[in-house]
Amino acid sequence: MAEKLLNIDSSLTPLLLAWYDENARTLPWRADRDPYRVWVSEMMLQQTGVAVVNLYYPRFLEAFPTVAALAEADEDTVLKLWEGLGYYSRARNMHQAAKRLVSESGGVFPDTTEGLLKLPGIGTYTAGAIASICFNSPEPAVDGNVVRVISRLDALSDPDPAALKKRIAQGLRPYYDTKRCGDFTQALMELGALICVPNGVPACSLCPVGALCKAYRDKTVHLFPKRAQKPVKKTLTLTVFVFTCDGQTALCRRDNRGLLGGLWELPNVPEALGDSAAVEQAASWGVKPSSLLRSMRASHVFTHIRWDMTAYYIDCREKSAFFTWAHDSAMASFYPLPTAFKKFLTHP
Repeated sequence: MAEKLLNIDSSLTPLLLAWYDENARTLPWRADRDPYRVWVSEMMLQQTGVAVVNLYYPRFLEAFPTVAALAEADEDTVLKLWEGLGYYSRARNMHQAAKRLVSESGGVFPDTTEGLLKLPGIGTYTAGAIASICFNSPEPAVDGNVVRVISRLDALSDPDPAALKKRIAQGLRPYYDTKRCGDFTQALMELGALICVPNGVPACSLCPVGALCKAYRDKTVHLFPKRAQKPVKKTLTLTVFVFTCDGQTALCRRDNRGLLGGLWELPNVPEALGDSAAVEQAASWGVKPSSLLRSMRASHVFTHIRWDMTAYYIDCREKSAFFTWAHDSAMASFYPLPTAFKKFLTHP
């Protein structure tokens, strides 16, 4: 007999599904169970809140209504529509996965987690979500919400977050209603998003499965899940250049690797430069300044790093071939520019 990994009463399933039927939010990606639409939503929802995805999701589907439409698009167009969502590797992985789906299966998604995991950018969570929601497979999709709900229900603690997530995923399978796998997956997520919240005070008195919760019974809800110590953010100092000439702004493309890989950016160097050093740097790129108009400071915080930036606004006598020069309209419609740099273009 297989080891029982979770010790939660089996009434969890009917109680949770009944609550979900009454309380599930109306979200655009829940309108149908088309794998493409579910996939797009799940990729967007990684590291991004529901309110933001609600804005981006319909616009993305209007531009790319099918897997084939996404596969046929050029990468800059895809990244431009993703602009502002961050974590741009998600968009590049989706683009590559769409191309593979079209070339290998005519745009049809695999109906197993094994097949889904072979696609770029799809990990165990996304594979489980698509398999359960779209194909009614008893495959858990364990995100932060689900870890929080189950760790509190069963008073589970593990110093290794990956090990805890794996145990929960394996332990949840017997709880799946074979007729409503997708609903059970979404109900667990919904409970974590609306009731069993991470910060503040969870609404335990409103929880449909509160009577089953060991942490609620023992008044130890705040101890679960065990919080990993957050790494100290590194700080990178940048000098950014806003070169303008004849109504156009200088841009260059980032290396495909690493943070913001493959996106367009304003020219910059990873050091703090004073006025004279900034002019010298500009000259090294073949820029011929006619005036240094002003400077501006700003910061941008990523997950693991903070950028402290000083931008120099420099009007040029002629355009350097070192850069790509673009009008405001082209930057707005074509060039995907990260928010970290866009803030220097919107400043009055």
